[in-house]
Amino acid sequence: MKKLFSNLKGDAFGGITAGIVALPLALAFGVSSGLGPSAGLYGAIFLSFFAALFGGTNTQISGPTAPMTAVSMVVIAGIVALNDGDVNKALPVILSVFLLAGLIQVGLGFLGFGKYIKYIPYPVVSGFMTAIGVIILVTQILPAIGYYPKEDAAYVSQFKPQAEEIILENILKEEAGEGILVLEDFKGTIARAENMSQNDILKESKTLAANDASGVLGAIKVLPQAIKNIRWLEFILAISTIFIIYGFKRITTAIPSTLVALLVVSGIAVGFDLDFRPIEEIPSGLPIPNLKIITGFSLGGITPYIFTALTLALLGAIDSLLTSVVADNMTKTKHQPNKELIGQGIGNSIAAIFGGIPGAGATIRTVVNINSGGKTKLSGMIAGIILLFILLALGPIASRIPAAVLAGILITVGIGVMDYKGLKAIPSLPRDMKIGPLKISSEVLIMLVVLVLSSLWNLVYAVGIGLVIASLMFMKKIGDLTAQRSDVKALKHEKAWDDEAVFPEHLKEDVFIKHIKGPLFFGSTSDFQQLAKQIPKTASTVVVRLGRMQYMDQSGLYAMEDVLVDLKKDGINVLFVGLLNQPRYMMERIDIIPDLIPKEHIFPTFKACLNWIKNSTKDTH
Repeated sequence: MKKLFSNLKGDAFGGITAGIVALPLALAFGVSSGLGPSAGLYGAIFLSFFAALFGGTNTQISGPTAPMTAVSMVVIAGIVALNDGDVNKALPVILSVFLLAGLIQVGLGFLGFGKYIKYIPYPVVSGFMTAIGVIILVTQILPAIGYYPKEDAAYVSQFKPQAEEIILENILKEEAGEGILVLEDFKGTIARAENMSQNDILKESKTLAANDASGVLGAIKVLPQAIKNIRWLEFILAISTIFIIYGFKRITTAIPSTLVALLVVSGIAVGFDLDFRPIEEIPSGLPIPNLKIITGFSLGGITPYIFTALTLALLGAIDSLLTSVVADNMTKTKHQPNKELIGQGIGNSIAAIFGGIPGAGATIRTVVNINSGGKTKLSGMIAGIILLFILLALGPIASRIPAAVLAGILITVGIGVMDYKGLKAIPSLPRDMKIGPLKISSEVLIMLVVLVLSSLWNLVYAVGIGLVIASLMFMKKIGDLTAQRSDVKALKHEKAWDDEAVFPEHLKEDVFIKHIKGPLFFGSTSDFQQLAKQIPKTASTVVVRLGRMQYMDQSGLYAMEDVLVDLKKDGINVLFVGLLNQPRYMMERIDIIPDLIPKEHIFPTFKACLNWIKNSTKDTH
């Protein structure tokens, strides 16, 4: 406790500054997610406080971030679409997914997975971050010009036939559930259909219109219609916000330009009583737990989203631990990765219970905290308390912020979050693979696959596919490298190792040596399996040198067994030299040793093996 208050003045100033910086972003991310500004604010309040309290990075400031919001946006849109476009109806399931993601993070921390996050390939992260930027940038163009598809009567009217069809399908499903045989009695169906009001059709049409215009492809598709219906005031507010954010940074960085833009543009819009569209109303009073998460929770309802929750958890873990590394470099300290995951998980879980969107460690807010004097966990806790105070004291005022201002803020976030370092490196990376007539870098391919799939299809699946491709390419490279270094040749054609220089010349066509230089695993077994076919039937002995084969997996084990069985059928002796502990343990488990390789055929050195060969040759003569 004493250590917590050891830097009270610096932590107070750092926490207050970070909290103020977080305010516009929290509101903007909440609006972008689809749950409204209050969800972003609640997420920032609870995550900032509890992640700091229980986490493993003293100066970390946590809250909604661009990557987490982008994935949350996809999750929310999908669940809302399955609930007839009704956000309130879908909310318990949405928050249950967020709660599950937080609990998974806690589990990952307790299981010690924090140290493994660093093994996620950079091209996957690069493609994902650039896709996040593209998604935010493109999807915020519509609100930045004041166009909302579900409010465009001409656009909505296109979906009325489809809306009527969906309503009729729902009637038929209801009747099927009630055991009514529609083909035997159309009258009941017709009666229910006649009760279908124009308001029902309009509501369903608006839901379909909003879904059709969602995401990158939807925004691009509806853009011509949006330009025809542009609201110039909203456009000017958004452009002014962007201009101030970039322009004010040139004057000073002591005051956050995002906050300046929010206050100045919103102040002008409200002060001159302009006809702008405000954000959704932020509820006044203390946040209240959403008990429907518990009362409405069902395993069947949450099961389809387990993979999504896992993806959110992993993404939040990566996002947070990368920020922790930045904090370490600035403060010359060392964070505790597993403890940080536990803190993030607790924060996200509590935020979900109160209706907040998930988040992670936020780099910019953490840097602001450190530069403002923050040194202990108290700074992050104070940032959360400041946001709570703003909610309680200024909630009604914040509800008057123009939606176009937050769209402008998010456009700058989208531009800033893209991985320009990775994009700039594309021309200089080695082109190590061929696709038809084209030569391309495998790392560039992975990045582009993740970027395109994330932007145009599904963020969650894109990351999974990127990881699979990266893993397969890595295994292929290792397999190729191992195969290149362990060709099977007659000794007179293969470059001998130093200790093989004394090998008798008259034995070189009877005794073959196989060098394995590297692990024998599923990526390198195909070349090894050709060994039996490459050894002439006239050969008497094969020496397999294993001193540089540190590891063997199950695929390698069975490949070795197949080769030994084939060589034994041909009456060829196999001798092992330098067999290491792990491969030996594996071979003993399935009785390759001693059934196929007697213990007396295993030698610690090549010299001992050569003496055995010479003696056995004498015996045969």
